Amino acid sequence: MTKKYLKTEHNKQRETMKTMKGILLMTAVVALVAFGCSNRESEKKIAQLESRLQELEGKKAAAATPAVTPATPAAEEKPTGPLPALEFETIDHDFGTIKEGDVVEYTYKFKNTGEAPLIIQGAQGSCGCTVPDWSKDAIPVGGTGFVKAKFDSNGKQNTQNKTVTVTANTWPKQTVLRFKAMVLPKATTSDNGPVKK
Repeated sequence: MTKKYLKTEHNKQRETMKTMKGILLMTAVVALVAFGCSNRESEKKIAQLESRLQELEGKKAAAATPAVTPATPAAEEKPTGPLPALEFETIDHDFGTIKEGDVVEYTYKFKNTGEAPLIIQGAQGSCGCTVPDWSKDAIPVGGTGFVKAKFDSNGKQNTQNKTVTVTANTWPKQTVLRFKAMVLPKATTSDNGPVKK
């Protein structure tokens, strides 16, 4: 292999690492802001992310081959001991036909059917038009809670399929809730009256 080729591959690896660093740090900031962690929790999560970043950098630096191989995330192991469990009444909802600009919401109700208190760490909508809310307190075994999805159809038309990803101290950690709606476009008007689209 030529020195030029090796240098090019090395530069590609460096750029990939810079990109990964940026993504990890941006993800950490977004997660901390979105989930509103306390300072202590925030510091712990930042330390974990920094540790993971250093680990990734160490592996890249120690690699002897210049070829770039895609990273495969390590599968998380199921925690031991009693765990909570989310049991939703439904994970799918159909708002039916709505008009563009309508703001609709649906509350997904659940029960903790596990063996330990359940804590929802966060909920993330699939786009900015979906704003979730959820039970913030720990849900005891047998207790109930909610995840609310608020959908703003402004600027959205036709069939809309959206999700809310709920992260909790369950196994698996994430549960995906789905909803759909048929959004009728706003009627536009001209000097001669309404215009059909």
